[in-house]
Amino acid sequence: MKKDQYIEIVSLLFSALFLYSGIDKLTGYSVFREQIGLTPLMSPIAGVLAWLVPVAEVIIGLGLLLPSSRVPTLGMALGVMLLFTGYVIYLLNYDDQLPCSCGGLLESLSWTGHLIFNGICITLSTTALLWHYRDRQTKSEGKSLFYN
Repeated sequence: MKKDQYIEIVSLLFSALFLYSGIDKLTGYSVFREQIGLTPLMSPIAGVLAWLVPVAEVIIGLGLLLPSSRVPTLGMALGVMLLFTGYVIYLLNYDDQLPCSCGGLLESLSWTGHLIFNGICITLSTTALLWHYRDRQTKSEGKSLFYN
């Protein structure tokens, strides 16, 4: 598989994940707000997060569909996955009985399952970004000041 194809496939997978997750949270806003409000760490800002998280997910999901914004948006997706992973680690250490606010298949995962899923997503996106920037660096090193 070529690097460009890998980046495109990873971007499309992330787009589907983020769009589905964001839309699901927006359509179930009251449930999502209530669930994140149960977390002591999040309860003071649950109202803001209940809008911010799904809107950011939808924006990232749409950005991954556009070739011109794919790579920077993939970086944003990686950042969000790292934040989600930090949240899962927090839950595993302090209160793993809280309900999951994810939708669909992810809803049935345990918190450990979420951690594994997030690790896979982080690996896929990191690999795609590293390949992109390594390829870009290799191409720029081949150019000289006088010959393009």
